[in-house]
Amino acid sequence: MNYRTKRKLNLSLVYVTLTILACIWVFPIIWIVLTSFRSEGGAFVPYIIPKQFTLENYTRLLTNSSDTYPFVRWFFNTLIVAICSCLLSTLITIAMAYALSRLRFKMRKPFLKVALVLNMFPGFMSMIAIYYILKAMNLTESLLALIIVYSSGAALGFYIAKGFFDTIPMTLDESAMIDGANKWQIFTQITLPLSKPIIVYTSLMAFMAPWMDFIFAKVIMGDKVENYTVAIGLYSMMTKTTANSLFMSFTAGCVMIAIPITLLFIYMQKFYVEGITAGSVKG
Repeated sequence: MNYRTKRKLNLSLVYVTLTILACIWVFPIIWIVLTSFRSEGGAFVPYIIPKQFTLENYTRLLTNSSDTYPFVRWFFNTLIVAICSCLLSTLITIAMAYALSRLRFKMRKPFLKVALVLNMFPGFMSMIAIYYILKAMNLTESLLALIIVYSSGAALGFYIAKGFFDTIPMTLDESAMIDGANKWQIFTQITLPLSKPIIVYTSLMAFMAPWMDFIFAKVIMGDKVENYTVAIGLYSMMTKTTANSLFMSFTAGCVMIAIPITLLFIYMQKFYVEGITAGSVKG
């Protein structure tokens, strides 16, 4: 077997492996989408493709105006929290990462070490303390509390962004300073245009968190159903008495959660590509 044949065989094996992994990854998504259009009742059925398709599951979810399962209100609650926490988290993370990457000040290294150690502990360890702090401030069962919790969590999530800023050559900053630029001009006109990939990543992670978080949101919200996020709301639909009747609507809600995240990713993807292109040109 010559080198070319062996190389083609290895590539074919890689493609087959990637195809199998892709099918395994996509299968649950396809199953949820198909189930959301299934007209037959029951949480579990011995087939994947529905016998009859319907939009009633989405209609029931979007037109339900009861106080028990107000999905539309849950959706907009989560959207508000996601947008606010995304903006605040991105601003805090990028500002801290840039300052710790470019500026040299007293206690910088000890601060980085303490932040690294704190990042090793799961956030759930502080859940009870956070709840009582919010309760003392009379902020429990409110969307503002969720925004504060998700945004403040970004204060220790700067290490990835800092690592990205460290890869941008300091010579660019020095050249700009020689030309008379101040630190703000360097940050806004040189560093930020080159940092679009990490900004996109930080924004997406911050935007996705409120849609998927259940434990923190449930502890803070308690029994205030009208202020639930979609994660808590959809989970509350899956009880022993309603699991069979609401399972298709539950999967429809799961599909609808993916819509804003997908739209944001499609919109911000161009900035990711522009950032990589600009970085390669500058390099």
